[in-house]
Amino acid sequence: MRVRNKAWAEPLIEAHPELMITDPLQNKGDWQKRFKKKQPIRIEVGMGKGQFIIQMALKYPQINFIGIEIQRSVAAIALRDALEESLPNLQLVLADGADLNEYFDNGEIDRVYLNFSDPWPKKRHVKRRLTYKSFLHVYQEILVDHGALEFKTDNQGLFEYSLVSLNNYGFVFDAVFLDLHHTEEAVENVETEYEHKFSAKGQRIYKLSGHF
Repeated sequence: MRVRNKAWAEPLIEAHPELMITDPLQNKGDWQKRFKKKQPIRIEVGMGKGQFIIQMALKYPQINFIGIEIQRSVAAIALRDALEESLPNLQLVLADGADLNEYFDNGEIDRVYLNFSDPWPKKRHVKRRLTYKSFLHVYQEILVDHGALEFKTDNQGLFEYSLVSLNNYGFVFDAVFLDLHHTEEAVENVETEYEHKFSAKGQRIYKLSGHF
C-alpha cells in the first residue's frame, strides 16, 4: 500500500508516543506495560491504514492488540483513526515487521495476523514472502506454546504457496477457507481495507488459521 507523504503525518506521530511507538526495541519483554490491563497480546504484521486492528480492538476488549506498519504516512492514518476510539487495548508500531524477534521476547505474543501481505510473485523474491520458513521460525519464537497464526489474502498463488510452506514447517491447520465470504466464518470476520475493496469486486478471499 503506497500513500503519498502527508505533511501532517510526522507531527501527529511525534505528538502521540502513548499510542504510536517508533522504537519498539525498548519494549521487548515489557509490552504488557503499554496496556491498561494484562491480557493476551495479538499482533498484525502490516496493518495498513488500521481498519482491521482497530475493529478487532473494539470487538475484543479482553485482548490487547498491536498493529505494525513500516510506511509512515499509512501508519499515521491508522493513528489518526485510532485516536478517535481511545482504545486502552491497542498500540501501534512504526517499524519493519521483518524484525519481530528483535521487538518481542520468546512467548510474548498470543497470535499473529498476516492480512493481504505482499505476494512477491517472482521466484527470486520467495524469501521475502511472510510465510517463508524463516519468517515462520520467527513467529514460532515470539508466540506462546501452540500460538496461533491467521492468514488472509486475495492472491491464490500466495495462498497455495503458504499452505505448502506451513505444512512443510509442521504447522497444524485448524481451518482453511477457499472462499471466506461465502462461509459461516464470514459472520464473525473482521475485514481489512483491502479485503473490503476486493470482496466488493467479487474476488475470492482465502484464509487459513492454525497453530505451531
